[in-house]
Amino acid sequence: MKFLKRLFDGLQRDLRLFFFILFLLEVYRALFMLILSGQIGADAGSSQVTAALFTGLRMSLKTAGAITLFSFVPVTLLGFNPRIRLVVGIFASLIISTLFMMRFPYYADFNSTYGLEIILGLQSTVPEIISSVVLQYGFFWRFPVALVLTIICIAIFSRLLMLKTISPPNLDGVIKKFFFTAGLAAAIIGFGIFVRYGGSFTYAGGVNWENAGVTSDHFLNECIPDDIQALYRANTMQKLMKPGEISGIDESNILTYAEIISPRKNLQADNLAPYLERTAKGARLTKKPTHIFVIVGENYMQWPMLGKYADLHIAEGIKSIIAEQNAYYSRNFLSNGAKEADAFSGIITGLSDVQTRVSYRSETYERVFPSAFAPPFKELGYKVDFWYGGNPGNEDVAKMAKAQGFDNFYGAPDLNAPKQTTWGVKDEDLYTAIKKHLADEQPTIHVIFPVSNRAPYNLDLAKVGYDFNSTLAAVEKIPNVEDPRALTLQLGHYLYADKMMTQFVREVVAAYPDSLFIITGSRNDAVNPGSAPTIFENSSVPFVMFGEGVKKNILPADVVGGHTSIGATLVEMLAPKGFVYYSIAPDLFDGNGVAFDNEYYITQNTTGKIDEEVVELLPHVASAELNKVNLSDERATAEKIIAAIRTVSRYILTKGLKFDAG
Repeated sequence: MKFLKRLFDGLQRDLRLFFFILFLLEVYRALFMLILSGQIGADAGSSQVTAALFTGLRMSLKTAGAITLFSFVPVTLLGFNPRIRLVVGIFASLIISTLFMMRFPYYADFNSTYGLEIILGLQSTVPEIISSVVLQYGFFWRFPVALVLTIICIAIFSRLLMLKTISPPNLDGVIKKFFFTAGLAAAIIGFGIFVRYGGSFTYAGGVNWENAGVTSDHFLNECIPDDIQALYRANTMQKLMKPGEISGIDESNILTYAEIISPRKNLQADNLAPYLERTAKGARLTKKPTHIFVIVGENYMQWPMLGKYADLHIAEGIKSIIAEQNAYYSRNFLSNGAKEADAFSGIITGLSDVQTRVSYRSETYERVFPSAFAPPFKELGYKVDFWYGGNPGNEDVAKMAKAQGFDNFYGAPDLNAPKQTTWGVKDEDLYTAIKKHLADEQPTIHVIFPVSNRAPYNLDLAKVGYDFNSTLAAVEKIPNVEDPRALTLQLGHYLYADKMMTQFVREVVAAYPDSLFIITGSRNDAVNPGSAPTIFENSSVPFVMFGEGVKKNILPADVVGGHTSIGATLVEMLAPKGFVYYSIAPDLFDGNGVAFDNEYYITQNTTGKIDEEVVELLPHVASAELNKVNLSDERATAEKIIAAIRTVSRYILTKGLKFDAG
């Protein structure tokens, strides 16, 4: 009973610490907004300010929870001196108050809450750090103010701790004590989960630094993370931006690899640009389309489109587009990697995935990469806009797109629609917003990333006519499906995404018949047909081109390609003969017959794992063809091209264009 009394008393005092820290963080957040209110954009109304404060409060649950653990574990659970709790509160108040005061000059310098500049700054010499903190940021006068704020916090917090607590009920009997203790344990665990996920019991419904940018105003979005969360974000980003281990990269052979990817031969240059230079062979379309759409569907995997899964009837929309005479379809297509971030960077920058977050690297904002998607189309007279159903701050996609030449970025806060989940708005609302832009716009290319087809899979599927039971019956016939109901729910969201995309395409074509569409998927392996999919089922995404002037044979049958080939292919569709542009990957008209993501590769006949001796014949290649395919030669060719493109991509990202001396 003694432990139970200590636990009950300690929990109440820990909750006071928790809510004190939470309140302090929210007060500082509101003060920062008030003092720098001139930074708030004219279009940001009170509703966006409220959204930023509320989302920030949810995010700070994590900070308050983490700090409270330093009291809960040693004092409440282990019975150490209760003064530890007061010390934790004092120390936390000092740190939070100091960071609050130093946030003002930092924001003035970098237009953001604490970010990667902190990590990079720590790599400076000690005198440089002292000079920056003391002279530039005014530490000598800001820290005394922080001390005054801390003293006020101590006075408030110490009084909170002195308030009497409620005694536990008198429990006579082992059973009552057991259930009371079990109830407390369940409450602690539930509260911990709720705090850990930022005001939700699931990751998908929670708030984290990747999806916290819920407003359309940059300043308000930067106010959402408290200073502790901002430092955590900076540290995580720093880890993600470090180039990871990935096979094939050998920067000492950069010249050799540059020659492999270049369409030009016998070059003598001291930098990579001439090796990336390509010359358009002449427009393939007789009429230049006003509206071009590159739709990159979230988790828009290819396997539901295959004949063996026809009974699912969830990909009827894309199939109907493919059946049109002015449509082209290739099955031999891969995304840029396993994450949405890989699709973002592959499309926007033209760089292949090299196991680093391109959007977090400073080089992305210092220069436009020669392989970037937007620049050649602006030369051809197009605006280039990016539409994302999610939060602009996710993977810094908005910042990266604008830095790499996109004219406009539209994310969930710009769409005037309710959020489906913490990740963004429904696809139908995204497409509705895009259609409103089309009437009077100049020639524009729209890159579109919808987000509905992902966890937590919470759409009302009955509203879109999804026959759950019928699909479930078909799913149960698929071998090795561990949870048929879960897969059926996921496939219902695939159907929704397919239906909304098809409806958008049909409506746009009806209003603007000269429109051109490219449709593919952001990634594939999030949802598989059972626990033992083939490599092709696990990795491939569709590539569909549709619109006026497109023919079934506009490209070679089942041309091999990936995300980084889309920009070059569009240039070759539109540009006059002799137009010069830059790309690492070849266009699909003149491809090299190899595509790859972070784990798999695909050729005209086979697919396999890059780092393992695993290879499969493609399902649409007749087994009789196997004797005509030299598997070792295909793999050797693939390995050479993968190494070349990966090496050149990383070299451009981390070193630039100029070859190292020697």
